[in-house]
Amino acid sequence: MAIDEIIDNFTLLDEWDDRYRYLIELGRTLSPLPEDARNAANKVQGCASQVWLATSVRPNGADGPVLAFEGDSDAHIVRGLIAVLFALYSGKPAREILSTDAVALFERLGLREHLTPQRSNGFRSMVERIRRDANAALATVN
Repeated sequence: MAIDEIIDNFTLLDEWDDRYRYLIELGRTLSPLPEDARNAANKVQGCASQVWLATSVRPNGADGPVLAFEGDSDAHIVRGLIAVLFALYSGKPAREILSTDAVALFERLGLREHLTPQRSNGFRSMVERIRRDANAALATVN
């Protein structure tokens, strides 16, 4: 699902219970993460829940390396946050990933004020991990 569609859907939902349900539904759209990808290298540190992010890089995109992500969590809300991040970042060039502010989107959607501090910190940890992978992809082509 495109990030613009997710933003539009969030704005249509007035009640936070509806937004939480929508976030959980987004998490259900994630493709299953292969068992072998649930490893220490893919585990995101700094999350209260267990979170795994697997990154694949296509080095020769027209605008430099393009990153795609797979991920999973043992928490439904976190799976939804992962789905939002993937809509924002997956399939995008590394430079675009680095210039896109996911935390601003997180605040724009009102998620920061409605999630626990641990979930907010976990979201930031996932963003930092994606940005680190984008920087690493750029470093291999320079």
